[in-house]
Amino acid sequence: MADTRRPLMMRSLYVLVCVVLLFLQLLPLDTVPKAWAAPELMLAVTFAWVLRRPDCAPPVLIALIFLLADFLVQRPPGLWAALVLLGSETLRNRAPGLRDLTFPVEWLTVATTLVIMTLGYRIILGLTVIDQAPLGLSLIQMVMTLIAYPIVVLITQSVFGIRRRGPRDTDTRGYRI
Repeated sequence: MADTRRPLMMRSLYVLVCVVLLFLQLLPLDTVPKAWAAPELMLAVTFAWVLRRPDCAPPVLIALIFLLADFLVQRPPGLWAALVLLGSETLRNRAPGLRDLTFPVEWLTVATTLVIMTLGYRIILGLTVIDQAPLGLSLIQMVMTLIAYPIVVLITQSVFGIRRRGPRDTDTRGYRI
């Protein structure tokens, strides 16, 4: 019985963490525009959870959370959510192959995915002639997210207990992964 409750609890925890991060992002703590952009922590948390426990961050949940974020942060609805969903599914498909490799390889994979997502987002916004942030600000946010990723992974492992699956782990039905 505990095996069926754990994924549900972890999904609820994922939603809670993302909602708290979104709430903190929306707080009006400083009204003066900054010269730098904060990291996209929800994205880093999503990538860390997808690479460690793919069953705890299902695609529908990721799409709904980032669609909500699109509406609340006033981005074009669904565009960033779709790109995050594509990026997370790419990482989810690569997760079994990354299981036995070192963290720098995982970090490089996440960096590649994030760079492609950021460039795709900017290209699509440019083609549709939608106002967008300056390129430098977008690049700073991308780099800050990549710098924050190891810290997010450390927190998800130490605080939330989200670790990579081992060769002896089983899924919720008892089958080896």
